[in-house]
Amino acid sequence: MNILLVYPKYPTTFWSFSYALKFISKKASLPPLGLLTVAALLPAEWKQRLVDMNVETLTDTALRSADYVLLSAMSIQRESARSVISRCKALGVKVIAGGPLFTANPGEFSDVDHLVLNEAEVTLPRFLADLSKGQAKHLYRSSQWADLTATPAPRIGLLNLNAYATMNIQYSRGCPFDCEFCDITVLFGRTPRTKDREQVLAELEALYLRGWRRGVFIVDDNFIGNKGKLKQDILPAIIAWMEKRQRPFTLFTEVSINIADDDELMRLMVEAGFEQVFIGIESPNEESLVECDKRQNRNRDLIESVKKIQQAGLEVQAGFIVGFDHDPATIFEQMISFIQESGIVTAMVGLLNAPQDTRLYRRLKAEGRLVKVPTGDNTDFTINFIPKMSSEALLNGYRNVLKTIYSPKQYYARVRMFLKDYRPAMTRKNSISFNYVMAGFKSVVRLGILGRERVQYWQLFFWSLFRRPRLFPLAITFSIYGFHFRKVFARHEKLLQSSLPR
Repeated sequence: MNILLVYPKYPTTFWSFSYALKFISKKASLPPLGLLTVAALLPAEWKQRLVDMNVETLTDTALRSADYVLLSAMSIQRESARSVISRCKALGVKVIAGGPLFTANPGEFSDVDHLVLNEAEVTLPRFLADLSKGQAKHLYRSSQWADLTATPAPRIGLLNLNAYATMNIQYSRGCPFDCEFCDITVLFGRTPRTKDREQVLAELEALYLRGWRRGVFIVDDNFIGNKGKLKQDILPAIIAWMEKRQRPFTLFTEVSINIADDDELMRLMVEAGFEQVFIGIESPNEESLVECDKRQNRNRDLIESVKKIQQAGLEVQAGFIVGFDHDPATIFEQMISFIQESGIVTAMVGLLNAPQDTRLYRRLKAEGRLVKVPTGDNTDFTINFIPKMSSEALLNGYRNVLKTIYSPKQYYARVRMFLKDYRPAMTRKNSISFNYVMAGFKSVVRLGILGRERVQYWQLFFWSLFRRPRLFPLAITFSIYGFHFRKVFARHEKLLQSSLPR
């Protein structure tokens, strides 16, 4: 078999970091880890090639050379995935599809030859067995959860590592919490399932042996879902491996806010090389947190929790949501005040949407408020239900939040606030590549000379250079991030204006 693994293109979003990637001459933030793991589950004798459409063009020649195209996608990649399927049909190439987009909406893709859904460790072997007998069916589903200790290491040999800003691995699936709007528990369950230490270290070692020496994102939706195993087994093993290999990576992941309650866990993560954590804060409004069942965020001083995590040496990146039924008219000013006061530089604010089969989706469907399928991008000024607040007030308030927090004055003020108090472990040897040196020069030209933020840029430039020189590269990185956020906001706002009736 000749198998062509295809990863569809991402649209430009806050999370794509597409404008920031140009500064470091990279084409994508992360490789398609799910597809690389599926590749390791295929028969070893099959020939495989990966085309990540975010880093290279998918040609008709490549499609024609394949016996099967194996396609995986998330909902935000729907448009590109649809295009790939249409091209395959026109060329007579059979398609095998899986991943969150297809698992959530199988009825939408009746034209796909084989839908292999849910977790591939469970459903792919059944498909392969039927295929070998010439009896492959259209649909393979399962409610069984995979045993991650049997999951093979992803086939990173299929990658061009130089195209990516960051590498990634997975340690666990599932989350002990069940927020109403979140589809993680729908896809992966409430009980965190984990790999063992040998698997984690083997995947880190594989990246090291390929020459990787930069960031590694542990993609778990909640890395601290099983805190006991982390503290007693996984983190001590990573610490020992990092010491042995002279700390080649910086690590970052996603966690819940209750990490602030565990000093030992934060200490171990910092010692293991973690520098950033993404946390879903969602809302400063307690009633909205009650509404969405965000139990881990309730009855706590959220700003104090953020400060504690950052003082431990972990930069907090955070997600926020507006559009809850219990959001007051003042929610937008509350959101701006919270973000500025917390000093969260990378603050991603989105509109509430209801993904397929979530508790929110079922509730809104019962209330007759669902209107369409979500786009998968909660920052594109679209929602898939009728909100309690008027749509006009919600969109105008949301626009004001983004316009304010990403404005040079407000954004650079947060950067200064964060860098002033941030005390990272700084245990990794500083080695800055040529691309990152060039990114610094590009930032001087694009932001310091041509940019509308040039006053704030130079103030931060000299303040960090003389007051916090060890954090100077991070200050420049934040400046570039801010440029990206403003460009994406301007792009979304322009698309919104063009879609309004005149």
